[in-house]
Amino acid sequence: MARNVEIKATVDDFAPVVRAVEPIAAGAPALIVQEDTFFRCGHGRLKLRKFSATSGELIHYERADQTGPKESRYTKAATSEPDRLRDALAAANGTIGVVRKRRTLYIVGRTRVHLDDVDGLGKFVELEVALDDGESTDAGITEARRLMTTLGIAQDRLVSHAYLDLLTR
Repeated sequence: MARNVEIKATVDDFAPVVRAVEPIAAGAPALIVQEDTFFRCGHGRLKLRKFSATSGELIHYERADQTGPKESRYTKAATSEPDRLRDALAAANGTIGVVRKRRTLYIVGRTRVHLDDVDGLGKFVELEVALDDGESTDAGITEARRLMTTLGIAQDRLVSHAYLDLLTR
């Protein structure tokens, strides 16, 4: 299973984060429109992320609901038929919700910096620090905290739960 260290924080405005991330990012950002359908599953979370009618990925992940940097373990599988796969999984397991967002993606070293505008919730910044096999989670936590400082992400803006949880509260 692949691993990363993640944080999520609310922001009122993307502009200060953009000013901080652009000088350290590897190239121009990518705009990604995503629709995540979540399915019932025995442990962790299972979602189908749809990018377009012919592009998506099934993602199973396990992550603690805690504020601050935390490890996430995940497996991804690409699909060229996201609608058919969604329908099959919904028939087999049932759905628990859908999250729609517009994501601006920057790459800073081995970290994915997401500026997410989530329907029904607002604006968020997510950091995902990729971990190598056998690398300690602490190394990723240190890197996430350093980038939080660089981007001006305050500790009191951190969010512990997934977007789906926030939408269903």
